[in-house]
Amino acid sequence: MTLLRGPALSEAFDQGSGAYDRLVAASPGYHAHLRRSARRLGLPDGGAGMRVLDLGCGTGASTEALLAAAPLARITGVDASAGMLERAAAKPRLTHVEFVHAPVEELAVRLAPGSFDAVFAGYLFRNLQDPDAALRLVRRLLVPSGRLAVHEYALGGSPVHRAVWNAVCAAIIRPAGRLTGDARLYRHLQDSVNTFDTAPEFAGRLRRAGFRDVRALPLPGWETGITHTFVGRAREES
Repeated sequence: MTLLRGPALSEAFDQGSGAYDRLVAASPGYHAHLRRSARRLGLPDGGAGMRVLDLGCGTGASTEALLAAAPLARITGVDASAGMLERAAAKPRLTHVEFVHAPVEELAVRLAPGSFDAVFAGYLFRNLQDPDAALRLVRRLLVPSGRLAVHEYALGGSPVHRAVWNAVCAAIIRPAGRLTGDARLYRHLQDSVNTFDTAPEFAGRLRRAGFRDVRALPLPGWETGITHTFVGRAREES
């Protein structure tokens, strides 16, 4: 299998951006699960006075989830796809959000260390060429003890979880992608989940990258054992 990476993946998301919101809206629990993961950041006082990075914000579904959880936070959304960002910036609820068009790999020179109190990343890390380097970057962008929540397809490790994922892809996700002309993107979605870390493996990545109090939390419904929220805090420098 050949996964899409870098500019090829951004191009595929640009092409698929027009139909993306309609497709995810048809997924049971999609927006509710993002909101649950955003709440798991545990930002106090509605996020008042806090700077939050929405990393891989796409069309803004994760940004809207963050706003529901922390309406008083100052949110910056970053994505490598110009087409997805255009959709996000056009949403009336997100007009006060700052959006930045950049791949994760460029943020080290564009954002200062300690720029954010919290980082949220939805459906991002399995799409990266080097997730370990990205996690180290996130650790650098956070203040000491800053909060991280990752909402990601990461299979629980049971053969049943993998079988359910592939059955859903075969029956729903890939046919929908073909109907919208985005077959390549949704084939990548299936394959990227199958080749990515299990939930325990990704939790281990977080710890090695400098995060403490790491937990992998399940989500309800058909995505149980398929999608998790990973939470942790940046370790203070010793």
